[in-house]
Amino acid sequence: MTKRTLGEIPAGCRQRLLAHYGPAVKPWLDAVPGLLARAAGRWKLTLVAYHDAGHASVIAIAARPDGRPLLLKAWVDPSRFRHEVEALRLWARGPTVEVVEAADDLAMAALELIGGQPGGAGRPRRELQMVAAAVHGLHTLGRHRLRSEQLPLLTDYLAHEVRPQIERRMSELDLGGWRPLVEAGFAAVADLEEGSRRATVLHADLYRENVLFDWRGHPRLIDPLPMVGDPAFDWAFWTVYYELGRGTTALLAVASRASRIPVPALAPWCRLLAIHGLLFYVESGDPRATFMATVLSDLLATATTPRSGS
Repeated sequence: MTKRTLGEIPAGCRQRLLAHYGPAVKPWLDAVPGLLARAAGRWKLTLVAYHDAGHASVIAIAARPDGRPLLLKAWVDPSRFRHEVEALRLWARGPTVEVVEAADDLAMAALELIGGQPGGAGRPRRELQMVAAAVHGLHTLGRHRLRSEQLPLLTDYLAHEVRPQIERRMSELDLGGWRPLVEAGFAAVADLEEGSRRATVLHADLYRENVLFDWRGHPRLIDPLPMVGDPAFDWAFWTVYYELGRGTTALLAVASRASRIPVPALAPWCRLLAIHGLLFYVESGDPRATFMATVLSDLLATATTPRSGS
């Protein structure tokens, strides 16, 4: 057991969390080294070093008494901690990171270190097909094990965050030559609703950086923003963001085959997320806006028809 701290969190991590949560997070950032030390003492771990990653948490590497490494993750937002830990436990023994310990009073968890190192092991040649199979397995577990009424609902997220943000940004931003593209995309998804597919627990944050590989070459999903809703949302997110601007149409085809959701039912969800992402990138001055505009253009050229369930 150790009582030492790792000292101040890395400057990059501090900057990202301040950008994400604002100046009100400063007292928590100052307290994190002590919180990590308390968790390490409680779980008989030795703190090793910070891992400078993430935008909503502080991460450190720790070692068990036998030397095996773990990740300690401290969340700013207790509700985000509870939702993530609940989902990971629901998916236990599935294609996700395992929760070893969790402390509600600290909003902190000890997690398996995938591949024995931050960032996991090397990525296999058939990465996309393997990740698609893992997402399908995740959704299957979610449908079979879903018992909670505490996780957020996709319906609420769409109604209270995604659509209002799109409408505000469309009215306020100077979109230049992209305005006709955005307006055409928004018209194509105006009446999009969740389909008749059975609801599951969604990962809802399927960026490539959130899919690691273990030493056996198996994909393991980390850092979910779990919600309960139509699996088409996850497949659309994966299609749009996993390799932004690269092979979107091919990713959509892989997603359709793995999920057995027809492309015409997935494509409108992809368009909605591409519009939302493009407007966010424009508002924040992010150069990825150009890539997202290309993605949206490609998606508008993809066959339409049914906009809701299959």
